[in-house]
Amino acid sequence: MSMGFLVDESAPMIWRGPMVQSALLQMVRDVAWDGLDVLVIDMPPGTGDIHLTLAQRVPLSGGVVVSTPQDIALIDARKGLEMFRKVAVPVLGIVENMSYYCCPNCGHREDIFGHGGAKTESEKLGVPFLGEIPLHSKIRELSDLGKPIVIADPDSEQAKVYCTLAETVLKNIDQAQKPAPRISMED
Repeated sequence: MSMGFLVDESAPMIWRGPMVQSALLQMVRDVAWDGLDVLVIDMPPGTGDIHLTLAQRVPLSGGVVVSTPQDIALIDARKGLEMFRKVAVPVLGIVENMSYYCCPNCGHREDIFGHGGAKTESEKLGVPFLGEIPLHSKIRELSDLGKPIVIADPDSEQAKVYCTLAETVLKNIDQAQKPAPRISMED
């Protein structure tokens, strides 16, 4: 489901906080989400009204912070992570998106935006590092066609990265939902 399905593609979304909050809650509550194992809500960077509404009004199993490797992007990632902590949403980990570029012709790897910033940040903040998503033209091309790479080309290296990431997130959700062991201090 996407807000893009509800408005004209060329129309700007000039909505104030209450309108956006209402649309988000309507999408989460009124869409028939039957049969889901996990519902992923992709949010823009930041810590605004929409993020806070989601954290306070929707029962979340956890949050995943996605960032590119460069310092300027990590500032927003850090703020998002701290917002999750302040509103008691478990942080499932950090993903480094556009982590590197591999030339599809020769296989040469280039760290266009730097590399490892999200992993370093995860270590500093004490949250799991979930993995690196490459910058790859096949991912972009298939996304533009509305075909996730894990469906369109499930055996590709890029699809395997997403599948590994999804498995790790599921494990972290399970761990976040398990109650902490009780320690008994018997004499």
